Amino acid sequence: MKIYITGLPSGYDVEHLVRIFYPMAPLTLTPPEDGEDCLWAGCGPEGLRVTVRENGRSKTAAAPLPAGETPEFALASLTYGLLREWTGLRPPWGKMTGVRPVRLIHDKRAAGWTEAEIDRLFLERFDCSEEKYRMAKAIAGLQEPILRRGSQPRAYSLYIGIPFCPSRCSYCSFVSCNLDRDRRLVQPYVDCLCRELEAIRRQADQAGLQLQTVYIGGGTPTSLSAAQLRQLMGAVRDNFPLSGLDEYTVEAGRPDCTDAEKLAVIKEYGATRISINPQTFSDEVLARIGRRHSARDILDCYAAARAAGHTNINMDLIAGLPGDTVEGFEHSLRTAIGLDPENITVHTLTLKRASRIVMDQQEQSYADVAAMLERCSLLPAAGYRPYYLYRQKNTLQNLENVGWSKPGSEGFYNIYIMEEVQTILSAGAGGSTKLVDAAGHRMQRIFNFKYPNEYIQRFEEVLERKKGVAAFYDHDLGT
Repeated sequence: MKIYITGLPSGYDVEHLVRIFYPMAPLTLTPPEDGEDCLWAGCGPEGLRVTVRENGRSKTAAAPLPAGETPEFALASLTYGLLREWTGLRPPWGKMTGVRPVRLIHDKRAAGWTEAEIDRLFLERFDCSEEKYRMAKAIAGLQEPILRRGSQPRAYSLYIGIPFCPSRCSYCSFVSCNLDRDRRLVQPYVDCLCRELEAIRRQADQAGLQLQTVYIGGGTPTSLSAAQLRQLMGAVRDNFPLSGLDEYTVEAGRPDCTDAEKLAVIKEYGATRISINPQTFSDEVLARIGRRHSARDILDCYAAARAAGHTNINMDLIAGLPGDTVEGFEHSLRTAIGLDPENITVHTLTLKRASRIVMDQQEQSYADVAAMLERCSLLPAAGYRPYYLYRQKNTLQNLENVGWSKPGSEGFYNIYIMEEVQTILSAGAGGSTKLVDAAGHRMQRIFNFKYPNEYIQRFEEVLERKKGVAAFYDHDLGT
């Protein structure tokens, strides 16, 4: 199914709306050939017109040029209505293509909209299901006091990226290096990372910034050796005030490289929250996605984390993994709940273009992901409540990712980065520093080099770019 759009300066909304119904459908700049499966949407002086053609059948919808509405949204709405009728599907988030529905609620409340006006926006204009909207609205309410704290003037979070993994999962599109091939890069990378942390500290001090959370993610941070973890977390402790932090998270996601010694180091150097991410408790599914460990290894890793004194643990699950079933996902969910972690994050599988699943064009069968997510009704009964939510392009059945937590164990960094309320200073390859002014508007980004070898080789340029942090605040933007 190809997508062909004419007559608009930007066809973004139409393009991504079509992919709600036809994931990964390519956009073409030339008219489709006769008989070729396509969605053809156009805007011209005579009005709006959309045609869908598939398997030798076709259907067309037309409408006059809109009054009081943008042509882009009107054409997207016409396309949505045609594809709903054509496929018989009603997407749970309707015609929403944005990744932050909760942020939209916050923004409209801040702009003075009434609750009834926001209700109509989601339920009528975007055709969201009542179930999804209720969840988004409940999350927005829970987040409000946390966001007030996170949006204090000059508050910031620190992100540290470790782009190494013991193996690459088939669904992953992140830039990460396989340890078997690139182990020689790890120590030079850690050395540079510690120097970058010193530079960030100087910039933050010069700008008068106050650190609220630290997050060490990846990749897989525990792919570092115990000595390298000590070096890195020692650099964090030496350069930043940890006693007043709201949260310090380290991803310890892979049990095939997370052992008791590393868990002890993470605890010793001040982390208050860790992630152990099974994705599934099915050995068969783990093998299919390229994991080199068993479900038993996950259980043992979790027990070792508790023995090391970790009292705030998150566990990630993914709905829709190749070879999984609704019953299999429910088993994984019940197993995670039975362990009683403080957080359980449920992701929906996203078909990312740089992932092995997509690049190898693997023939996969995916279970009913919506039915999998319905099993999340087990979470409230076990004492969890949703606290953050985001969406991604090309997610199966246009569904969402939701973080669930026990009350008082919400992941602050997850909320801050998703709702974009504070500055995030990023260290490491692929790092994206996001500078936010006092009014809460995103003003500027500073990017690090994407690949670890380039980050190491051009490290002096990384340090030079970091000077943009203090320069941003020297101009008193937003004050």
